[in-house]
Amino acid sequence: MTGRSLLWAVIALAAVLTLITSACGSDGRTTTGPSPTAPASDLDTRLRPIITEAMRDMSVPGAVVLVRTPAGQYLEAFGTRRLGTDDPVEVGDHFRIGSNTKTMTGTVVLQLVQEGRIGLSDPVAKYQPRVPNGADITIAQMLDMRSGLYNYSELESFNRTMDEDPDKVWQPQELVALALTQPPYFAPGQGFHYSNTNTVLLGMIIEQITGQRLEDVFQERIFTPLGLKNTVFPPLTSNSILDPHPQGYLFGTNVATLADPALPPDQQAAAREGTLVPNDVTDINPSWAWAAGAAISSAEDLATYVKPLVTGGLLDAATQKQRIDSLPPPPPANGISASYGLALARFGPMIGHDGSLPGYQSFMGYDPDGDNTLIVLTNLQAAPNGAQPANEIAKRIIASSDR
Repeated sequence: MTGRSLLWAVIALAAVLTLITSACGSDGRTTTGPSPTAPASDLDTRLRPIITEAMRDMSVPGAVVLVRTPAGQYLEAFGTRRLGTDDPVEVGDHFRIGSNTKTMTGTVVLQLVQEGRIGLSDPVAKYQPRVPNGADITIAQMLDMRSGLYNYSELESFNRTMDEDPDKVWQPQELVALALTQPPYFAPGQGFHYSNTNTVLLGMIIEQITGQRLEDVFQERIFTPLGLKNTVFPPLTSNSILDPHPQGYLFGTNVATLADPALPPDQQAAAREGTLVPNDVTDINPSWAWAAGAAISSAEDLATYVKPLVTGGLLDAATQKQRIDSLPPPPPANGISASYGLALARFGPMIGHDGSLPGYQSFMGYDPDGDNTLIVLTNLQAAPNGAQPANEIAKRIIASSDR
C-alpha cells in the first residue's frame, strides 16, 4: 500500500544518504547500456553492478535509476517490462509513483495558502464538517501527518476489496468514510501517524476551493509550469498507465502482506529459486490512493520536479521557507535522521519523498547542499523479504562511495 516504504525503510535509508556528494561526484552520462561512442565513467562502472546485484537479491523485474550531479547525469534502465519476456525497460518508461503524489497535493495546498484562500491553522471542519473532532484538526496537521486520523488503507476489509475487485473505482468520499469508522490514533497534534486519509481529505478540499478536478489542478499548477510532459494524474475511472511502461508486480496479496510485507520463509526461498513469481497487478485501479498516491511519471520528469520542489519555483520564497523549516535540519555527517514536514520528507541530507503501491516502488530525493538528485523506479512493490526495492537500491548506491 502507498506509504508503507516511508514508514518501514526511511531510517535505514537515511543512515547512508549523508554520503550523496561523494557518491555522485564522478562525471555521469546518460545511457541505456554500454555505449560504443562514449567510454563508461567511473560512476557507470561502480553503479551498474550494484544495481543489478540489488535487483537480483530482491527479485526485481525492472528498474530505472537516475543520478544528476553538477558534473553530469547518469541514467540507465535495467531488466524487463514483463516477466518471462525479452522486453527491456527503457529510461523513458512510465511508472506509478505512489506517495510521491503527496508532495503535489501538499504543494497545491501551500499555493492556496499563499493566495489567501486557505490557512494552515484553519480547522478541517471549516471545509469538511463531518470529520470527528474536525474543529481541532488543522490543515497543517493533515499535511505533516499529525492529525491522528485513521489510515483507511490499514483496514483488512479494504485490502480484501482491492484483491477481489481490483477494477473498483473508489470515490474520495468513500475512502474518508471508511477511515472515519475507526477511532483516531491520538488527539490532534499529539503524535505522528502516516495516513492516506489526511491527503485524500486535502485533495477534496483543493477541489472544493478551486472548483476544479484535481487532475486539472495538478496539470495547471505543477505539470505545465515545470514542463513535465510524462507526468499525469489519472481520472478516477482510469486503470491505464502512459505508454511505454513496465508491468507492475506484487508478491502475495494485499491482505497477506498487510501486517508484514515479508513472505513466509518457504515462499522467500521459492522466490529466490524462481519457482514463485509475483502477481501482475499493473491494472489495479489507483483511485484507492487518489490524492495520496495515484500519479504516474518518469525518471527524468521526477528529477525535473524534485529540485524546484525543494529549492523553490512552485511556491513563493516565504512559503517555501516555511515548508523546508517544517523539517528538522540534517544530522552531522553519517548521522541518522528521518523526518516529515508539510507533505515533504527528509532522508538525511536529501529532501523528497518515496512511494509504494501494488506493482511499483519509487524514491526521489534532492540534496540542496551538493546539488545532487537521485531517482529510483522499480516495477515491484516489495521484495520477498519485505524490503522496499527502490529505497534499497538508493541505499546501496550511496553506500558504494564508502567502499
